Amino acid sequence: MKKKHNITLKELAKNLNISISTVSRALNDHPDISQSTKEKVKKLANEHNYVPNLFASGFRSHRTHILGVIVPNISHYFTTTVLKGVLEEGENLGYRVIISESKNDDKKQSEMLQTMMQFGVDGVLLALSRKTKSVDDILQTVNRIPLVMFDKVSGKIPCTQVVINEEEAAYNAVEHLINTGKRRIAIIKETEGSFNSEKRFEGYLRALKEHNLPIDEKIILSTEDISLTKGRMMANILLSLKKRPDAIFAITDSAAIGVIKALNKFKVSIPDEIAVVGFSNSASSTIISPSLSTVDQPGNKIGRTAVKYLIDEIENPKEDLITKTIEIKTNLIVRDSSFKV
Repeated sequence: MKKKHNITLKELAKNLNISISTVSRALNDHPDISQSTKEKVKKLANEHNYVPNLFASGFRSHRTHILGVIVPNISHYFTTTVLKGVLEEGENLGYRVIISESKNDDKKQSEMLQTMMQFGVDGVLLALSRKTKSVDDILQTVNRIPLVMFDKVSGKIPCTQVVINEEEAAYNAVEHLINTGKRRIAIIKETEGSFNSEKRFEGYLRALKEHNLPIDEKIILSTEDISLTKGRMMANILLSLKKRPDAIFAITDSAAIGVIKALNKFKVSIPDEIAVVGFSNSASSTIISPSLSTVDQPGNKIGRTAVKYLIDEIENPKEDLITKTIEIKTNLIVRDSSFKV
């Protein structure tokens, strides 16, 4: 069976003995083209299953109506909610979306940025890899096409950044624990280098200081992989202390759920003996028992907002690069793991 190829505008024009521009305008229902010509062109195009070459048309118009998105980990619940918002809002505004994963590797992140440029995307949405050391390649991208950062951002990059107030959200979570009578509050955070983790840690420290509670290094635990498995391991460490904490704030829901599993295994009463609060309001937060108190991080809204700002910059380009921070509000959702009515 002979392999088929995608017929080109040039071949359609040759078959119909008309110009390429006439074929293009006919396919796009241009008012200057007669109805009979439109019908002839569309009939032949349908017979040959013609598919327009987005990149060729983008080269001519300097637009592809394609957005590139690069995230550190595509499987995180929060990331999936952001991507859903990006896809929905992008489609609403007439843009296709290409999604790529850096796997928290700065070299792969650089490769993805290069690939996005080669694909001719109109703009890029980027959440930084945890291991990003140099931002030179990102600065080069910003100088060539619009780029909007979200969630994991950097003050070194002059662009629009869509974030939540990480410090304030963590402060509210820890203050909630203090208001329920907890006085020895542990934290499970990421090892240094994570923008989000450091901001949440600052919120934790501020809450303790403002309420005159001691800061004990023994109950400040860090791990590179802030997962359910590591949450369980960190909880085991905290349970082995002579002076146990009476509350644990984990900077992700995954780690917090790992904590609850460990406490349940050792029959520790939650929240009476040890209360638990997480961060992101994942789907699992209501399935675990007891249900998890957590900061609601509105991923869908973050995704939609980031897309709107990116498309505005694509369609209304500005000469100067400036840093603009768009802050999305969070809420603390109190459930059984920290407070029982």
